[in-house]
Amino acid sequence: MINEFTDIFTFSITLRDVIGNLLVALLCGIIISLVYRHTYKGLNYSSSFAISIIMLTMITSIVIMVIGNNLARAFGMVGAMSIIRFRTAVKDAADIMFIFFALTIGLACGVKMYAVAVFGTLFINAVFIVLHMFNFGMVKRKEYLLQILFAASEVNQEDLDRIIRHFVARYKMVNSRMLGEPGHESMELSYHVFLSDRTKGNVMVSKLKQMPDVKNVNLFYDEN
Repeated sequence: MINEFTDIFTFSITLRDVIGNLLVALLCGIIISLVYRHTYKGLNYSSSFAISIIMLTMITSIVIMVIGNNLARAFGMVGAMSIIRFRTAVKDAADIMFIFFALTIGLACGVKMYAVAVFGTLFINAVFIVLHMFNFGMVKRKEYLLQILFAASEVNQEDLDRIIRHFVARYKMVNSRMLGEPGHESMELSYHVFLSDRTKGNVMVSKLKQMPDVKNVNLFYDEN
């Protein structure tokens, strides 16, 4: 029993184990990073984040090898990591998922659970790719934000409402503001519109652009 208790504070690992753990972590990290790159849907793709996924998997594996089953090292590592302050905000929930994914696979590689690491990497990535291909969780949205910019402050509201009502099921003005310098003002009107047919959005924009004094018309998703 004394020997078992002593084993809690000691840990031995060979160079062969270190190399094996790091190679498996590298392979799994590359697979995770490739899936992240090919399934990314945002506007601000970061190549450094894709590289960080690979490095994070390997670094986590090293951390686990350093700690082993040594309680003193574990508490020391917690204290050292608490000094670090991460100031980069992660805006996409998918990015947080990939970070946690890399950490988990790195943990498995660090304790030589190669089968769990490789199978987990392949299976979870396969599930994520299938969900991505079928756009799982996406809502077929018909609600848009319509912005119309007039060159003059006077707006023919009746003609404007008539065109909008022809293409939408319901709409509501949410903002009206004057732009430009005195004598050269422009008026911008913003509407929440719920299209009756999403395929007719371009037709509505074309009709609105034909109105007198219309300078620009924008129709896009209302993210709020």
